[in-house]
Amino acid sequence: MPDIFFCCQLHLYSIFLKMLSPATKRNISRIIPFGLIWLIFSIVYSLLEWGLLGDLTHYPSTGNPYNFSGTVFITAVVSLISGLLIGTIEILYFYKLFRQKSFIKKIVYKTIIYLAIIISFLLINTAISNSVELKTGVFNKQEWNNVWAFFLSYNFLSVEVYIAAIIGVSLFYTEVSENLGQGVLANFFTGKYHTPIEEERIFMFLDMKSSTTIAENIGHVKYFEMLREYFSDLSNPIIKYSGEIYQYVGDEIVVSWKLKNGLQNNNCIQCFFAMKAAVKKQIRKYNQKFGLLPDFKAGFHIGKVTTGEIGVIKKDIIFTGDVLNTTARIQGLCNTYKVDILISGDLIKKLDLHSQFQIKTLGENELRGRDEKIELFTILSF
Repeated sequence: MPDIFFCCQLHLYSIFLKMLSPATKRNISRIIPFGLIWLIFSIVYSLLEWGLLGDLTHYPSTGNPYNFSGTVFITAVVSLISGLLIGTIEILYFYKLFRQKSFIKKIVYKTIIYLAIIISFLLINTAISNSVELKTGVFNKQEWNNVWAFFLSYNFLSVEVYIAAIIGVSLFYTEVSENLGQGVLANFFTGKYHTPIEEERIFMFLDMKSSTTIAENIGHVKYFEMLREYFSDLSNPIIKYSGEIYQYVGDEIVVSWKLKNGLQNNNCIQCFFAMKAAVKKQIRKYNQKFGLLPDFKAGFHIGKVTTGEIGVIKKDIIFTGDVLNTTARIQGLCNTYKVDILISGDLIKKLDLHSQFQIKTLGENELRGRDEKIELFTILSF
Protein backbone atom coordinates (compact mmCIF):
# COMPACT_ATOMS: atom_id res chain seq x y z
CA MET A 1 0.00 0.00 0.00
CA PRO A 2 2.75 2.55 0.84
CA ASP A 3 4.43 1.71 -2.49
CA ILE A 4 1.22 2.46 -4.38
CA PHE A 5 0.79 5.73 -2.49
CA PHE A 6 4.40 6.71 -3.25
CA CYS A 7 3.98 5.89 -6.96
CA CYS A 8 0.80 8.02 -7.08
CA GLN A 9 2.68 10.91 -5.51
CA LEU A 10 5.47 10.61 -8.09
CA HIS A 11 2.92 10.46 -10.92
CA LEU A 12 1.13 13.59 -9.65
CA TYR A 13 4.45 15.37 -9.24
CA SER A 14 5.46 14.52 -12.83
CA ILE A 15 2.09 15.80 -14.10
CA PHE A 16 2.59 19.01 -12.11
CA LEU A 17 6.05 19.53 -13.63
CA LYS A 18 4.70 19.03 -17.15
CA MET A 19 2.07 21.72 -16.52
CA LEU A 20 4.76 24.29 -15.71
CA SER A 21 6.15 26.42 -18.51
CA PRO A 22 9.92 26.24 -19.26
CA ALA A 23 10.29 29.81 -17.92
CA THR A 24 8.61 28.85 -14.62
CA LYS A 25 10.77 25.73 -14.31
CA ARG A 26 13.85 27.84 -14.93
CA ASN A 27 12.84 30.36 -12.27
CA ILE A 28 12.21 27.58 -9.76
CA SER A 29 15.65 26.09 -10.49
CA ARG A 30 17.18 29.54 -9.85
CA ILE A 31 15.27 30.07 -6.59
CA ILE A 32 16.00 26.68 -5.01
CA PRO A 33 19.78 27.33 -4.54
CA PHE A 34 18.91 30.28 -2.27
CA GLY A 35 16.97 27.97 0.04
CA LEU A 36 19.72 25.33 -0.01
CA ILE A 37 22.51 27.85 0.69
CA TRP A 38 20.57 29.36 3.59
CA LEU A 39 19.80 25.90 4.95
CA ILE A 40 23.46 24.81 4.82
CA PHE A 41 24.66 28.03 6.50
CA SER A 42 22.02 27.65 9.24
CA ILE A 43 23.18 24.10 10.02
CA VAL A 44 26.83 25.24 10.11
CA TYR A 45 25.88 28.10 12.45
CA SER A 46 23.94 25.75 14.75
CA LEU A 47 26.87 23.32 14.89
CA LEU A 48 29.32 26.14 15.69
CA GLU A 49 26.97 27.42 18.39
CA TRP A 50 26.66 23.91 19.82
CA GLY A 51 30.44 23.57 19.85
CA LEU A 52 30.75 26.79 21.85
CA LEU A 53 27.87 26.23 24.29
CA GLY A 54 28.28 22.48 24.74
CA ASP A 55 25.97 21.16 27.47
CA LEU A 56 24.74 24.58 28.59
CA THR A 57 20.99 24.90 28.91
CA HIS A 58 20.90 28.69 28.43
CA TYR A 59 22.66 31.45 26.53
CA PRO A 60 25.24 33.08 28.87
CA SER A 61 24.71 36.59 27.46
CA THR A 62 20.91 36.72 27.66
CA GLY A 63 19.91 33.87 29.97
CA ASN A 64 17.43 32.61 27.35
CA PRO A 65 16.96 28.81 27.32
CA TYR A 66 19.10 26.81 24.86
CA ASN A 67 18.42 23.35 23.47
CA PHE A 68 20.47 22.17 20.48
CA SER A 69 17.95 19.74 18.95
CA GLY A 70 15.12 22.26 19.11
CA THR A 71 17.26 25.22 18.03
CA VAL A 72 18.83 23.52 15.00
CA PHE A 73 15.42 22.41 13.67
CA ILE A 74 13.75 25.82 14.08
CA THR A 75 16.80 27.64 12.68
CA ALA A 76 16.94 25.31 9.67
CA VAL A 77 13.23 25.70 8.84
CA VAL A 78 13.27 29.50 9.27
CA SER A 79 16.47 29.77 7.19
CA LEU A 80 15.10 27.58 4.39
CA ILE A 81 11.90 29.63 4.17
CA SER A 82 13.85 32.92 4.37
CA GLY A 83 16.21 31.78 1.61
CA LEU A 84 13.36 30.78 -0.68
CA LEU A 85 11.55 34.09 -0.06
CA ILE A 86 14.66 36.15 -0.79
CA GLY A 87 15.37 33.97 -3.83
CA THR A 88 11.85 34.62 -5.12
CA ILE A 89 12.21 38.39 -4.66
CA GLU A 90 15.66 38.30 -6.28
CA ILE A 91 14.76 36.25 -9.35
CA LEU A 92 11.35 37.80 -10.04
CA TYR A 93 12.18 41.44 -9.30
CA PHE A 94 15.62 42.63 -8.14
CA TYR A 95 17.59 40.65 -10.74
CA LYS A 96 15.97 42.63 -13.56
CA LEU A 97 16.13 45.91 -11.63
CA PHE A 98 19.92 45.72 -11.18
CA ARG A 99 20.74 44.04 -14.50
CA GLN A 100 22.71 47.01 -15.83
CA LYS A 101 24.94 47.33 -12.76
CA SER A 102 28.45 45.83 -12.57
CA PHE A 103 29.02 42.46 -10.89
CA ILE A 104 30.37 43.88 -7.59
CA LYS A 105 27.83 46.71 -7.40
CA LYS A 106 24.95 44.28 -7.88
CA ILE A 107 26.10 42.07 -5.01
CA VAL A 108 26.94 44.96 -2.62
CA TYR A 109 23.77 46.99 -3.30
CA LYS A 110 21.43 44.03 -3.07
CA THR A 111 23.13 42.63 0.04
CA ILE A 112 22.55 45.97 1.79
CA ILE A 113 18.90 46.07 0.68
CA TYR A 114 18.13 42.48 1.73
CA LEU A 115 19.94 42.95 5.05
CA ALA A 116 17.94 46.13 5.70
CA ILE A 117 14.69 44.26 4.96
CA ILE A 118 15.62 41.42 7.33
CA ILE A 119 16.73 43.78 10.12
CA SER A 120 13.53 45.83 9.73
CA PHE A 121 11.46 42.65 9.99
CA LEU A 122 13.39 41.53 13.09
CA LEU A 123 13.05 45.01 14.60
CA ILE A 124 9.27 45.02 14.19
CA ASN A 125 8.99 41.43 15.40
CA THR A 126 11.15 42.15 18.48
CA ALA A 127 9.18 45.30 19.31
CA ILE A 128 5.87 43.42 19.14
CA SER A 129 7.24 40.50 21.19
CA ASN A 130 8.59 42.85 23.87
CA SER A 131 5.31 44.74 23.93
CA VAL A 132 3.42 41.51 24.60
CA GLU A 133 6.00 40.33 27.17
CA LEU A 134 6.08 43.64 29.08
CA LYS A 135 2.35 44.25 28.59
CA THR A 136 3.01 47.78 27.35
CA GLY A 137 2.26 49.74 24.20
CA VAL A 138 4.43 49.35 21.10
CA PHE A 139 5.78 52.90 21.55
CA ASN A 140 6.64 52.55 25.25
CA LYS A 141 10.10 54.06 26.01
CA GLN A 142 11.23 51.19 28.26
CA GLU A 143 10.28 48.66 25.63
CA TRP A 144 12.31 50.41 22.91
CA ASN A 145 15.30 50.71 25.25
CA ASN A 146 15.22 46.91 25.48
CA VAL A 147 14.85 46.59 21.71
CA TRP A 148 17.82 48.86 20.98
CA ALA A 149 19.91 47.15 23.64
CA PHE A 150 19.30 43.85 21.85
CA PHE A 151 19.97 45.21 18.37
CA LEU A 152 23.19 46.98 19.40
CA SER A 153 24.55 44.00 21.30
CA TYR A 154 27.66 42.19 20.04
CA ASN A 155 25.68 38.94 19.67
CA PHE A 156 23.15 40.46 17.31
CA LEU A 157 25.80 42.34 15.32
CA SER A 158 27.67 39.06 14.79
CA VAL A 159 24.43 37.47 13.54
CA GLU A 160 23.94 40.41 11.14
CA VAL A 161 27.41 39.87 9.70
CA TYR A 162 26.65 36.16 9.28
CA ILE A 163 23.33 36.90 7.54
CA ALA A 164 25.10 39.40 5.24
CA ALA A 165 27.60 36.67 4.35
CA ILE A 166 24.77 34.24 3.49
CA ILE A 167 23.10 36.85 1.29
CA GLY A 168 26.40 37.66 -0.41
CA VAL A 169 27.17 33.98 -1.13
CA SER A 170 23.62 33.43 -2.48
CA LEU A 171 23.89 36.41 -4.81
CA PHE A 172 27.43 35.47 -5.86
CA TYR A 173 26.26 31.97 -6.81
CA THR A 174 23.34 33.39 -8.82
CA GLU A 175 25.46 35.93 -10.71
CA VAL A 176 28.20 33.40 -11.54
CA SER A 177 25.58 30.85 -12.60
CA GLU A 178 23.88 33.38 -14.90
CA ASN A 179 27.23 34.43 -16.40
CA LEU A 180 28.30 30.86 -17.12
CA GLY A 181 24.93 29.91 -18.59
CA GLN A 182 21.83 28.01 -17.61
CA GLY A 183 22.70 24.92 -15.54
CA VAL A 184 26.45 25.06 -16.29
CA LEU A 185 27.52 25.81 -12.70
CA ALA A 186 25.19 23.13 -11.35
CA ASN A 187 26.69 20.65 -13.82
CA PHE A 188 30.18 21.54 -12.59
CA PHE A 189 29.13 20.94 -8.96
CA THR A 190 27.37 17.66 -9.67
CA GLY A 191 30.11 16.46 -12.03
CA LYS A 192 27.52 15.52 -14.64
CA TYR A 193 29.97 15.96 -17.52
CA HIS A 194 33.21 15.23 -15.64
CA THR A 195 33.26 11.97 -17.58
CA PRO A 196 32.33 12.67 -21.24
CA ILE A 197 28.95 11.34 -22.31
CA GLU A 198 27.36 10.91 -25.72
CA GLU A 199 23.94 12.40 -26.31
CA GLU A 200 21.71 13.41 -29.20
CA ARG A 201 20.94 17.11 -29.51
CA ILE A 202 19.36 19.65 -31.82
CA PHE A 203 21.36 22.73 -32.77
CA MET A 204 20.45 26.10 -34.22
CA PHE A 205 23.17 28.38 -35.57
CA LEU A 206 21.66 31.86 -35.81
CA ASP A 207 23.53 34.65 -37.59
CA MET A 208 22.69 38.33 -38.00
CA LYS A 209 22.26 39.47 -41.59
CA SER A 210 24.69 42.06 -43.01
CA SER A 211 26.43 42.48 -39.65
CA THR A 212 29.68 43.78 -41.16
CA THR A 213 27.86 46.47 -43.13
CA ILE A 214 25.80 47.47 -40.08
CA ALA A 215 28.94 47.80 -37.94
CA GLU A 216 30.62 50.01 -40.56
CA ASN A 217 27.54 52.22 -40.92
CA ILE A 218 26.73 52.85 -37.25
CA GLY A 219 30.21 52.45 -35.74
CA HIS A 220 31.58 49.55 -33.72
CA VAL A 221 30.68 50.95 -30.27
CA LYS A 222 27.09 51.59 -31.34
CA TYR A 223 27.05 48.17 -33.00
CA PHE A 224 28.12 46.52 -29.73
CA GLU A 225 25.31 48.33 -27.90
CA MET A 226 22.88 47.02 -30.50
CA LEU A 227 24.19 43.47 -30.02
CA ARG A 228 23.41 43.74 -26.32
CA GLU A 229 19.82 44.76 -27.04
CA TYR A 230 19.53 42.15 -29.78
CA PHE A 231 20.75 39.22 -27.67
CA SER A 232 18.59 40.38 -24.76
CA ASP A 233 15.46 40.37 -26.96
CA LEU A 234 16.29 36.87 -28.23
CA SER A 235 16.69 35.44 -24.72
CA ASN A 236 13.03 35.14 -23.67
CA PRO A 237 11.96 33.04 -26.70
CA ILE A 238 14.93 30.72 -26.07
CA ILE A 239 13.83 30.27 -22.44
CA LYS A 240 10.17 29.89 -23.41
CA TYR A 241 10.93 27.08 -25.87
CA SER A 242 13.39 25.17 -23.64
CA GLY A 243 16.53 26.14 -25.55
CA GLU A 244 20.00 26.41 -24.04
CA ILE A 245 22.46 29.05 -25.18
CA TYR A 246 25.67 27.20 -25.96
CA GLN A 247 27.82 30.14 -27.00
CA TYR A 248 27.99 33.57 -28.58
CA VAL A 249 30.40 33.96 -31.49
CA GLY A 250 30.48 37.62 -32.52
CA ASP A 251 26.97 38.34 -33.78
CA GLU A 252 26.19 34.62 -34.01
CA ILE A 253 24.39 32.67 -31.30
CA VAL A 254 24.41 28.89 -30.99
CA VAL A 255 21.33 27.39 -29.32
CA SER A 256 21.00 23.75 -28.32
CA TRP A 257 18.12 21.51 -27.24
CA LYS A 258 18.08 18.16 -25.53
CA LEU A 259 16.31 15.90 -28.00
CA LYS A 260 13.09 15.57 -26.00
CA ASN A 261 12.82 19.32 -25.31
CA GLY A 262 13.55 20.34 -28.89
CA LEU A 263 11.07 17.95 -30.51
CA GLN A 264 8.23 18.56 -28.06
CA ASN A 265 5.64 20.83 -29.72
CA ASN A 266 8.28 21.60 -32.38
CA ASN A 267 9.98 23.82 -29.80
CA CYS A 268 13.18 24.34 -31.77
CA ILE A 269 11.31 25.69 -34.83
CA GLN A 270 8.75 27.59 -32.76
CA CYS A 271 11.67 29.29 -31.03
CA PHE A 272 13.01 30.65 -34.33
CA PHE A 273 9.72 32.35 -35.23
CA ALA A 274 9.22 33.60 -31.67
CA MET A 275 12.67 35.22 -31.92
CA LYS A 276 11.67 36.87 -35.19
CA ALA A 277 8.51 38.22 -33.52
CA ALA A 278 10.44 39.41 -30.43
CA VAL A 279 12.84 41.51 -32.53
CA LYS A 280 10.08 42.95 -34.74
CA LYS A 281 8.14 43.91 -31.62
CA GLN A 282 11.02 46.24 -30.71
CA ILE A 283 11.14 47.95 -34.12
CA ARG A 284 10.59 51.41 -32.63
CA LYS A 285 13.42 50.96 -30.12
CA TYR A 286 15.90 49.79 -32.77
CA ASN A 287 14.97 52.53 -35.24
CA GLN A 288 15.27 55.26 -32.59
CA LYS A 289 18.58 54.04 -31.18
CA PHE A 290 20.31 52.58 -34.22
CA GLY A 291 18.32 53.60 -37.29
CA LEU A 292 17.67 50.02 -38.41
CA LEU A 293 16.00 46.74 -37.45
CA PRO A 294 18.41 43.78 -37.25
CA ASP A 295 17.37 40.55 -38.95
CA PHE A 296 18.81 37.05 -38.91
CA LYS A 297 18.96 33.67 -40.57
CA ALA A 298 19.40 30.23 -39.02
CA GLY A 299 20.35 26.65 -39.80
CA PHE A 300 19.06 23.58 -37.93
CA HIS A 301 20.44 20.08 -37.62
CA ILE A 302 20.32 17.09 -35.29
CA GLY A 303 22.99 14.61 -34.32
CA LYS A 304 25.11 12.99 -31.65
CA VAL A 305 27.66 14.97 -29.68
CA THR A 306 30.14 14.11 -26.98
CA THR A 307 29.61 16.43 -24.01
CA GLY A 308 32.18 16.95 -21.28
CA GLU A 309 34.32 19.28 -19.20
CA ILE A 310 37.51 20.56 -20.79
CA GLY A 311 40.30 22.96 -19.89
CA VAL A 312 42.79 23.59 -17.09
CA ILE A 313 43.26 27.35 -16.75
CA LYS A 314 39.65 27.93 -17.81
CA LYS A 315 37.15 25.09 -17.57
CA ASP A 316 34.15 24.81 -19.84
CA ILE A 317 31.52 22.26 -20.83
CA ILE A 318 31.68 21.77 -24.59
CA PHE A 319 30.06 19.74 -27.35
CA THR A 320 32.12 17.97 -29.99
CA GLY A 321 30.77 16.23 -33.05
CA ASP A 322 30.14 16.54 -36.77
CA VAL A 323 26.65 17.96 -36.10
CA LEU A 324 28.18 21.32 -35.08
CA ASN A 325 30.17 21.77 -38.30
CA THR A 326 27.24 20.57 -40.38
CA THR A 327 24.79 23.00 -38.72
CA ALA A 328 27.19 25.89 -39.28
CA ARG A 329 27.47 25.02 -42.97
CA ILE A 330 23.70 24.65 -43.32
CA GLN A 331 23.28 28.13 -41.87
CA GLY A 332 25.90 29.41 -44.31
CA LEU A 333 23.73 28.28 -47.24
CA CYS A 334 20.81 30.53 -46.25
CA ASN A 335 22.21 33.30 -48.48
CA THR A 336 22.68 30.87 -51.37
CA TYR A 337 19.04 29.79 -51.23
CA LYS A 338 17.85 33.28 -50.22
CA VAL A 339 15.88 32.02 -47.21
CA ASP A 340 15.93 32.83 -43.50
CA ILE A 341 15.68 29.24 -42.25
CA LEU A 342 17.21 25.96 -43.40
CA ILE A 343 16.48 22.62 -41.75
CA SER A 344 18.26 19.34 -42.40
CA GLY A 345 16.29 16.32 -43.60
CA ASP A 346 17.44 14.38 -40.53
CA LEU A 347 15.66 16.86 -38.25
CA ILE A 348 12.59 17.24 -40.48
CA LYS A 349 11.95 13.47 -40.15
CA LYS A 350 11.81 13.77 -36.37
CA LEU A 351 9.50 16.81 -36.27
CA ASP A 352 5.77 17.06 -36.92
CA LEU A 353 5.63 20.31 -38.89
CA HIS A 354 3.02 19.68 -41.56
CA SER A 355 0.05 20.76 -39.45
CA GLN A 356 1.64 24.13 -38.61
CA PHE A 357 4.03 24.98 -41.43
CA GLN A 358 4.33 24.95 -45.20
CA ILE A 359 7.52 23.01 -45.89
CA LYS A 360 9.53 23.15 -49.11
CA THR A 361 12.38 20.85 -50.06
CA LEU A 362 15.45 22.46 -51.62
CA GLY A 363 16.92 19.17 -52.74
CA GLU A 364 20.12 17.47 -51.72
CA ASN A 365 23.24 19.48 -51.13
CA GLU A 366 26.84 18.38 -50.88
CA LEU A 367 28.20 20.26 -47.89
CA ARG A 368 31.88 21.07 -47.72
CA GLY A 369 33.72 18.51 -45.60
CA ARG A 370 30.98 15.86 -45.87
CA ASP A 371 31.03 12.80 -48.10
CA GLU A 372 27.27 12.28 -47.94
CA LYS A 373 24.75 14.66 -49.44
CA ILE A 374 22.16 16.14 -47.11
CA GLU A 375 18.62 17.18 -48.04
CA LEU A 376 17.64 20.67 -46.95
CA PHE A 377 14.21 22.16 -46.29
CA THR A 378 12.84 25.62 -45.65
CA ILE A 379 9.55 26.94 -44.31
CA LEU A 380 7.61 29.21 -46.62
CA SER A 381 5.09 30.66 -44.21
CA PHE A 382 4.09 30.51 -40.58
